[in-house]
Amino acid sequence: MKYDDNNIFAKILRGEIPCNKIYEDDYVLSFYDINPQKKIHALVIPKGKYIDLDDFNSNASNDEIVGLMKGITTVSKKLGISSIGGKGYRALANISDYGGQEVPHLHFHLFGGEKVGKMVL
Repeated sequence: MKYDDNNIFAKILRGEIPCNKIYEDDYVLSFYDINPQKKIHALVIPKGKYIDLDDFNSNASNDEIVGLMKGITTVSKKLGISSIGGKGYRALANISDYGGQEVPHLHFHLFGGEKVGKMVL
């Protein structure tokens, strides 16, 4: 699969579509999901053009990889759901067709603020 420059997250990164921003740095952008599935539902996306986690881990720089992981923790702390000062959260990345990925840009969902429930039904 080739990266699609017209996916919704690419448009958000370019400022063509607004988002309710939570956090941004050189490596990631985080914003609230427009269709929340839990009390708190945020997205964390890398700024680079990566389709999924496999693409990211194969092609991203070490700085980008560290930046994404630290970005997830930073956002969880800002939202008050981290295991440091909160009650925890779920970080979920859907990968490709069988994984349920809908947007071809790597993104992590952060769910929290309430019990998330079973991992797979």
